[in-house]
Amino acid sequence: MNKKLKKVLIISYHWPPSGNIAVLRCLKWTKYLREFGWEPIIYTAADAHYPNLDNSNHEDIPKGVQVIRRKIIEPYAFYKVLNNLPKNANVNNVFYVRPGKVGCMHHFSVWVRSNFFIPDARSWWIKPSVHFLLKYLDKNPVDAIISDGPPHTNTRIATELKKKLNIPWLADFQDPWTQADYFQKLSLTKWADQKHHRLEKEVFGLADKITIVSRHWKQKLEEIGAKNVSVIPWGYDPQDFEKSKHTQLPGFTITHLGTLGYDRNPQTFFRVLRKMGDQLKDFQAALKINLIGQIDVSVQKVIAEEGLLDATTIQDSVPRDQALEIMAQSPILLLLLNKQDNILGRVPGKLFEYLAVQRPILILGPPDSDAAEIIEKTGSGMIAAYDDTERIQKILIKFFEDFQSGVLKGNLNNHIEDFSVRNLTQQLATYLNDITNGS
Repeated sequence: MNKKLKKVLIISYHWPPSGNIAVLRCLKWTKYLREFGWEPIIYTAADAHYPNLDNSNHEDIPKGVQVIRRKIIEPYAFYKVLNNLPKNANVNNVFYVRPGKVGCMHHFSVWVRSNFFIPDARSWWIKPSVHFLLKYLDKNPVDAIISDGPPHTNTRIATELKKKLNIPWLADFQDPWTQADYFQKLSLTKWADQKHHRLEKEVFGLADKITIVSRHWKQKLEEIGAKNVSVIPWGYDPQDFEKSKHTQLPGFTITHLGTLGYDRNPQTFFRVLRKMGDQLKDFQAALKINLIGQIDVSVQKVIAEEGLLDATTIQDSVPRDQALEIMAQSPILLLLLNKQDNILGRVPGKLFEYLAVQRPILILGPPDSDAAEIIEKTGSGMIAAYDDTERIQKILIKFFEDFQSGVLKGNLNNHIEDFSVRNLTQQLATYLNDITNGS
């Protein structure tokens, strides 16, 4: 006879059909939790503002999993009207991706968002969600709650439920809260800044367990009072890559997938590519730069200034299955870490998908970062600081020589299996068991 599964309520704004990579963390946990003794129940938003949609993600939702959707009202429509943007414009990355010069209304909108929507733009969802879930949980009890932040509206909902029901609670952080890079971009009044910190401290005092995606970010959370913190990194799902065609794209193609904001503008990298085109035979003809996702105007300007427009293809975000196919076919994969104070702990979920397709990876960022540590552990690529011209050129020359010789490939070892989402979900289930023992 099968052992009865414990129940866990997962509060997550991002859920299919969201095409944001943030959807994958809770979605993949949901896919595998039953194997480790837990039945997930999902609480998510209906009619949410998802700039990128991807219906293929529905395939990962196990049959019979209950998904509760409740209507959410978000302020993005007002932002678009104020800034004369089309209805389908993506405004989730207004801090880092600009279509062109921004005006006073943009700055005013950011100020309003920063000071009247705390902790984030989904804050109008908190009270109705708590009201609904208190009634739901009274009739449908669960053994534990997981909140997925950001958006930290999810975290706030779980905080209120914890205060009223005292259900064991695991607070997961995909990004930090007050230590996040974008938090520094908010135009906060002193009152708003203090409120953010107070709400964050409340989480530290109430959560039975806290998880976060990287070692450095764990240390940073502990420095400001978080307790019982563990790392659950992003990961990859081998099943996502079973259909990938590993035929290689033509040419010496360097691919970057995802948002490329002004905080990641790799000016030195583009300058090195231009110089190599001047110095190396056949390099200019072979070079192809493939940028997929939102690209800030400052990045496009540098590409033009370095004479790389003819070698560069820019396209909007694509469905995830198509993105994985492009990864698998690209000779080189580029990963850019934000140029921010918390950069040492930034390990994008995209890195683990890069690992899974076994293509050489070039990371631009600090050599002592957590991302660099993973690259070294798995033998999957090389890393250079953003402005280290000599090392960037050395790496690219090595890659190009290997490309010309037909031996350009990823050299992965068995450590990649440490980042399988199935193994990471087992780790999550262990933490859930720990906080529910005796409850």
